[in-house]
Amino acid sequence: MLNIVVCIKQVPDPEAPPSVYQVDPDGRHITCRGTPPVISTYDENAMEAALKIKDSQECRVTALSLGYKLSKAVLRKTLAAGADELVLLDDAAFTDLDGFATAVALSQAIRKLGQFDLVLAGIQAADTNSGTAGIGIAGLLGITCITNARAIEVKENSIIIEQALPDGWQRLEIAVPAVITVNKSLGDLRAIPAAALIAANKKPPIQWTAADLGINPSDRIKTKLLKMYIPHREPIVEMIGGGDEVEKGNNLAKKLFESGILIKS
Repeated sequence: MLNIVVCIKQVPDPEAPPSVYQVDPDGRHITCRGTPPVISTYDENAMEAALKIKDSQECRVTALSLGYKLSKAVLRKTLAAGADELVLLDDAAFTDLDGFATAVALSQAIRKLGQFDLVLAGIQAADTNSGTAGIGIAGLLGITCITNARAIEVKENSIIIEQALPDGWQRLEIAVPAVITVNKSLGDLRAIPAAALIAANKKPPIQWTAADLGINPSDRIKTKLLKMYIPHREPIVEMIGGGDEVEKGNNLAKKLFESGILIKS
């Protein structure tokens, strides 16, 4: 039986209007007021990829998420969709981690889970867009990592992957265990019936702290966020006049050339 771990990140809703986002006074955190968090879109693609494999053969799918004060209501969506287990790494020690420290904690949790064959994750998170966690997990576990997969096919003793490239794609065959990060080509997470959501609410997740993993994540941080800010943009409007339409057009063209927006060939 194939054991699949899917890394799931809880993020502020990227579809929320910009007006609900605020930078906290410390300049290091963004809050999304009045809008509940969601599962990162690419991680939903990774979960769908795992469930498609489960549709075709016997396997066990475990959803794994890291953070602090995680929303069980949001993350139980993975159980409702078809995951067999939900593991939450929920601890104040997991606050403000960079990509490497996050990978350390996730890789330790994967080791603690025991037997695994495949780790799936989104190609990047919907909030930071860093795309480092999956690669970091593979490095720390010492296993193969394929990024930006657009298709996954499980064979008897190997996995066939179509990897998207800037100018096309390539077909790869790898052995397990391995880490694969996926893009949106794997499909959106399937529709979830109301009955499945109700059933998922009755299944408690496994919860681990940093102490349960035997790590101090803050000791593994490699980068530190100094400040976030919203750029100040001051619109400048200049009216271009002229005696008639022709003169107005000539004056506008002259201004565009002077400003460098248009360049003479």
